[in-house]
Amino acid sequence: MSAETFRLGIDLGGTKIAGIVLDRAGRALAEGRIPAPRGAYGATVEAVTGLVRRLEAEAEGACSVGIGMPGAVSARTGLIKNANSTWLNGRPFVADLCAALGRPVRVENDANCLAVSEAVDGAGAGAETVWAIILGTGVGSGIAIRGRVLSGRDRIAGEWGHNPLPAPRGDERPGPACYCGRSGCIETFLSGPGLSADHARRTGDPLSGEAIVAALRAGDAGARATFSVYLDRLGRAVAHVVNILDPDVIVIGGGLSRVPELLAGLPAATAPHVFSDAFDTPVRPSLHGDASGVRGAAWLWNEG
Repeated sequence: MSAETFRLGIDLGGTKIAGIVLDRAGRALAEGRIPAPRGAYGATVEAVTGLVRRLEAEAEGACSVGIGMPGAVSARTGLIKNANSTWLNGRPFVADLCAALGRPVRVENDANCLAVSEAVDGAGAGAETVWAIILGTGVGSGIAIRGRVLSGRDRIAGEWGHNPLPAPRGDERPGPACYCGRSGCIETFLSGPGLSADHARRTGDPLSGEAIVAALRAGDAGARATFSVYLDRLGRAVAHVVNILDPDVIVIGGGLSRVPELLAGLPAATAPHVFSDAFDTPVRPSLHGDASGVRGAAWLWNEG
């Protein structure tokens, strides 16, 4: 960095905005969280700006600013695209933040921030190529190479969740409808809501993902069958990327990353679909958990 003493990260979510200030060793100097304005673009810019100024004052030092958010910045127009906080789409969010704060701001997809966080000082620290997966309300992923984000030409590198489920079975075609306008996206099968919907289709029992896992552990046959199918689908979807990217570490974040049975079963579910004589890539839960996104946003300025 130049004149900045610390790195400040913001995780802009649909319901909350989290912030953190890290020193050069990655220690947290200040943290904060506020509700996210919904449906109001100007209020969102003001809320982010206010949180940045508050945290910078608490840290008592100049900060670089990185923002993690759903969606991406269009390489063609500089406007936001693909954000499920739809009031940001088509808006000059980066330019407006830079003007409000009087300094450059780096903005990346939240899954990319997860990848950077875990590559710099998390579960993938020291690895050449880290592929970070989010399995939660949605499904996404990010790629970090030598601790730096791989954004891609059109800023869509890692948009794994909106590809078709690989090698679909007969009962998986055409697949559930996705908000993106397609059917059978990986997200519709592997998100938390996708898991719940699949269980309801199979058993008629509308359980949450957490309740399905609890039923699995209690020996419920229906939950066991649903989870087995989920693991098979996840293994196929993971292998598809492994065959292209061949990462050194796979890091899993999101709510389902806290299910040990998933982490334990994923390698065996992936191996049959990998084009190699062995699959021994480490699969690890994110070290920083829910803080990975905001820490990764701060580390966006670790790239120089």
